[in-house]
Amino acid sequence: MLPDCLTYYYYSSMTKVTLSLLFVFTISHLTQAQPTKPAFSRMDVFELEWVTSPQISPDGSTVVYERRGMDIMKDRKTSSLWLMSSNGQSHYKLTSREVNESSPSWSPDGSRVAFVSSAEGHGSEVYVYWVKTNKLARLTQTERSPSNLSWSPDGKYIAFSMLVPEKAPALVSPPPKPKGAEWAEHPRVTTRLKHESDGSGYIEPGYSQYFVLPADGGTARQITQGEFQHRSKPVWTKDGQSLIFSSNRNNNWEYDFRNSEIYRVSIANGQVETLTDRNGPDEEPAISSDGSQILYVGLDDQMQTYQISNAYIMDADGSNKKQIPLELDRSVSNPVWAADGKGFYFQYDDKGNTKIGYATLNGKSEVVTGNLGGTSIGRPYGGGSYSVANNGTIVFTHTTPYHPSELAMVTKGKEAQQMTQLNEDLLDYRQLGEVEEIWYKSSVDDRDVQGWMIKPPTFNPNKKYPLLVENHGGPISNYGDRFSPELQLMAADGYVVFYPNPRGSTSYGEEFGNLLYHNYPGDDYHDVMDGVDAMIDQGFIAEDSLFVTGGSAGGIMTAWMIGKNNRFRAAAVVKPVMNWISKTLTADNYYGYANSRFPGQPWENIETYMKFSPVSLVGNIETPTLVMVGTADLRTPLSEAKQLYHALKIRQKETALVEIPGAYHLIANRPSQLITKVDHILAWFEKYRD
Repeated sequence: MLPDCLTYYYYSSMTKVTLSLLFVFTISHLTQAQPTKPAFSRMDVFELEWVTSPQISPDGSTVVYERRGMDIMKDRKTSSLWLMSSNGQSHYKLTSREVNESSPSWSPDGSRVAFVSSAEGHGSEVYVYWVKTNKLARLTQTERSPSNLSWSPDGKYIAFSMLVPEKAPALVSPPPKPKGAEWAEHPRVTTRLKHESDGSGYIEPGYSQYFVLPADGGTARQITQGEFQHRSKPVWTKDGQSLIFSSNRNNNWEYDFRNSEIYRVSIANGQVETLTDRNGPDEEPAISSDGSQILYVGLDDQMQTYQISNAYIMDADGSNKKQIPLELDRSVSNPVWAADGKGFYFQYDDKGNTKIGYATLNGKSEVVTGNLGGTSIGRPYGGGSYSVANNGTIVFTHTTPYHPSELAMVTKGKEAQQMTQLNEDLLDYRQLGEVEEIWYKSSVDDRDVQGWMIKPPTFNPNKKYPLLVENHGGPISNYGDRFSPELQLMAADGYVVFYPNPRGSTSYGEEFGNLLYHNYPGDDYHDVMDGVDAMIDQGFIAEDSLFVTGGSAGGIMTAWMIGKNNRFRAAAVVKPVMNWISKTLTADNYYGYANSRFPGQPWENIETYMKFSPVSLVGNIETPTLVMVGTADLRTPLSEAKQLYHALKIRQKETALVEIPGAYHLIANRPSQLITKVDHILAWFEKYRD
């Protein structure tokens, strides 16, 4: 897909934002790409900035957002809060503190911003900023980190979620240790189903509960009780007497993990009332301005690989539940009431592009804007968020294939206006690879399949280029027309990069996404290979110079592809699953695969689990293969990658194992890790290029 020509209102400033409408000009990435500009390079990764969590004040006059970036000295992502007027005339950092700040939330009258930030000597705490006086105060001094802040309608209280730790189980009492003795640590005993989580490791015993805190400071009071997790953002009822929230408080909640309900809890006495009761997830409640109705999203669980979430509405007491007939065949999320109560806004993915929609309560819908996202720094996944003021003004994270998320503003029926230019000082001086959309037919059933390509920055249509196939993870996910530093780095190395959305990808409807039910990997392999042939048909691909990579589900597909054919010169299999039996019983989400992915548990259906395991094809692999994984990966454990590497070594095939120290499944979470991931893939491929 060729890039849109976007009109920007631009004034150069220290903060790189639109402060005036003095200059109006049209920017086209096709005409901007001058041969004199250098290509995007690996150290440019440290210069990227992006917007997340934009929140517009109730009156629509001011926006607070998280400004994210990279710290080259600490090799970490950073987050600070910035305020910007809706007319673009002021833009400044919320505080002078050089610490991470996140989760901003406006008070109902727009006079204050609550947020979460680190504090000296503590973890994260709740802070409040007074907009008119520029005053800041810390409200909490908690033992654990608060999250999911929510203001009461009168602005007097803030509700939040926080872990309440419990003592870990122990089977024995250790003998007394002599004074000054240095003994080994005590054993860690686990009895929980969910006891670890990729990205954080061992889960501290305890349960997240809701608390209510006076907005002027004071003691936080615990509202919920019991051995249940309360982790979603609570919503206040209009009378300020209760919280509405989504959780799973069923007696068998650990094993009934696909389920959740909408609940109401009394602020006064903690009494909990269940408002929904079906088999399936009900979540993201939103209360109408008059307090009479609740919007939410959910589905009736049919135990499939992929099911779309629909929009529902019910009275505030849980009665008169009904589905809103949107007829979109797309999963909806993040519902937000319009101020007049006649409709609502929502977020959804459509053909690899994330959009904001508006619908009436009888289901008539329209697109408000697209190109939401750009917050998944690395590869071009979906994501992003938006916020709506009482006057209908919307702010959102806006992206294109040529920049990560920027702050943008839109109202229904009008064109979106980009408000920030956080990356113009970098990307305006880099020649990025041109991104194009491609559609082709599947040889399996003649379905239309979508993909994208990035051409090298100095592309010449008369030359032949090596093709690099990048398979997305999930597989219940999608790539789209979004910025990707990883893929731009690959294109800058002289490859045409192809990234398809084969069957099983989201944003093409429930039936398309569920085609992998009990058949994964399956015909998605043919969809990818058909895309390779469609790329060769473009006329500028060297048919004998094909390379393939992918991470997670993309690593599975990459291993599957080289086990099925020998068309690729080299492959990089990143954080794969090689054996569904060992993966299912060792990963942090080990309990979540049976029946929805394959029939039965592994010991009940060994042949099927092995049939779809890439390790079953290892005997066919002749392709030189790099294997890469993070040493702390709990989602596709290190042992999975080692199965492939060890098998190839036993077979004396060309291979190498790259272990990224301390990295979880999000292997490129730190800037240097993103760089080294791409560097190793390209270095391996370089060995086998002409």
